[in-house]
Amino acid sequence: MDRQPHGRLDELLRDPYPHYERARHTGGLTHVAELDAWMVARDTDVREVLRRPEDFSSANALRPDVLPSPAALAVLGRGFGGRPVVVTADGALHQRLRTPIVRGLSPARVTAVLPYAAERAAALVDSFAADGSVEFMSAYAHRLPGEVIGRIVGIDPADVPAVVHGGHRAEELLFRPLKEAEQVAAAEDVVAMQQLLDRYAQRRHAEPREDLCSELVASVLPPGAAELTLEERHELVAHLQNLLLAGHLTTTALLGTTVLHLLRHPDQWALLCAEPERIPAAVEEAARYDSALQGFRRVTTRPVTLAGTELPAGAALFVAFGGANRDPERHPRPDAFDITRAPGRHLAFGLGAHGCPGSKLAREQLRITLEELTRRLPGLRLAEDDPVVMRPTMIHRSPYRLRLTW
Repeated sequence: MDRQPHGRLDELLRDPYPHYERARHTGGLTHVAELDAWMVARDTDVREVLRRPEDFSSANALRPDVLPSPAALAVLGRGFGGRPVVVTADGALHQRLRTPIVRGLSPARVTAVLPYAAERAAALVDSFAADGSVEFMSAYAHRLPGEVIGRIVGIDPADVPAVVHGGHRAEELLFRPLKEAEQVAAAEDVVAMQQLLDRYAQRRHAEPREDLCSELVASVLPPGAAELTLEERHELVAHLQNLLLAGHLTTTALLGTTVLHLLRHPDQWALLCAEPERIPAAVEEAARYDSALQGFRRVTTRPVTLAGTELPAGAALFVAFGGANRDPERHPRPDAFDITRAPGRHLAFGLGAHGCPGSKLAREQLRITLEELTRRLPGLRLAEDDPVVMRPTMIHRSPYRLRLTW
């Protein structure tokens, strides 16, 4: 059963920026019925929430918009996972879950994978460069991030498509209204991915390698343990699933929105092609202007006052990174897409204890992509006969399709 009518919710999700603007100009906080939460959209207020995890818990960070049907839930019951993950954990548990991920996505680890990322980016562009047109999301944006995070985690390239597909199906199941038969089919795909990840966890326990999957297994397994318990397998699959989904879905979205806005502003695209040294600034502006991760939910752990609004314990908030990134108090001319602006301190990758540990990896993939496209396809433009429709979600905001021509 849906928590809210999806017509009104879809309208908000496809273009949340007018809602953010109204919330910023309203005294105190605004309660948004479609989200069933108080919207936090000012830069100052978002930063305050993110800096106070003890008062604003992440326990509800991934609350679904749609509750799967009993039949779909029965299918999910045959899978693995369902345990706390780094995004939804607080305190000591959050630190325990986060530590191996931070280590696995260290600057040195990211730098080491960049030659592979550049090689794969070039190969993907090779696959369509001579065609004169491409649907960019399926041919490139849905592929590069999965291959790169799969390499770091230690997933065989042959298994990456199944992991990527399972991630998209998990998102559809929890955030889009589907008919029951389609829910069951999506749940089957999610369970297949979870069973694949369980096999990886068990193999890495038996034969550790120099990859992040092995490090995650070591972080869960007590010293001297001979085998993984069923509970440890559930925890590892939840951990791996969350890491892989965050590692490819968010970057896929960022790739899509960045190319979209650059080509919607042909003068900006031409400038970038002429002066590729501006690519790092373009990466930051794209992340600020239309953040792939529009925000996360939080829940108050005690009575608090935020922006003059008194909130009881258990109050649900939607902490809008995308709203903060369009706050004129922080970013002059916030609704202008301008790669020449001096990069400011945006919140596209969060802040504080839950700041995205994969932000460097995402930025580097976007940098590599823009270097490849500006050098090889400077004549890129949006296809006029294929209007862009944004996916209705706050978690991985991106176009459904992005048809490009040159």
